[in-house]
Amino acid sequence: MCYRPVVSKSACLGSYIKARSSSAGSERKRKFTGPAQDCVVGDWSFWSGCAKPCQPSTRVRVRHIEQQPSHSGEPCPSVEQRSGCREYRDHQGAHCGQESGPAFITSKEFAKGRPKHDNYGNPLDPGFCVEFTLASRTPHCTVENRPHTHWMRYITEGFKVCVACEPPAMRNNSSSCQGDGQESDKEAVLHWQAVGNHQCSGTWKKIQKTQQCNCPPQHSFVFI
Repeated sequence: MCYRPVVSKSACLGSYIKARSSSAGSERKRKFTGPAQDCVVGDWSFWSGCAKPCQPSTRVRVRHIEQQPSHSGEPCPSVEQRSGCREYRDHQGAHCGQESGPAFITSKEFAKGRPKHDNYGNPLDPGFCVEFTLASRTPHCTVENRPHTHWMRYITEGFKVCVACEPPAMRNNSSSCQGDGQESDKEAVLHWQAVGNHQCSGTWKKIQKTQQCNCPPQHSFVFI
């Protein structure tokens, strides 16, 4: 019904027809477009090998889009992830030479993909843990905003951290990891570097060596 006080019947009828036409058009559009379809992605692939052998580098894994979003459905998430890593053999399969230098560390999550048995099925040495008090870190540990660097945000001065020494990072002939500080006293200032962001580094002091790591997940790392 038209409620305007001064209006001709033809004008009122025109407004009615226009409103009905707009409503019908919206209904046809909804029927044409259909329901919203969210993006669908597949499972993650296996991690690739490290980009460079015998030095801190990065590895990558991907997943594929199985269905593109439509009609305002949920957009697709990231389809690529990168992580810090280090290979212990060169391209010819020979063992990399052991170096002295800073401790290279990464997230404890990295250890989940490490082998627990040798090629003959024998269990590998479970390794050990070293506790440190963080003395310093560079500002670059917190400014990076890539998925494989998020763990670096929890590296905070004054906190105790636990770092696991496990195969293959463990040196077979000395049962140690590079930079683990076993031969240093508790007052020695030792250096560490985060794998995946060469600008994230700092110093720490050794507290003690233990059989297992008992720090919170965000303060648990591995030598690499």
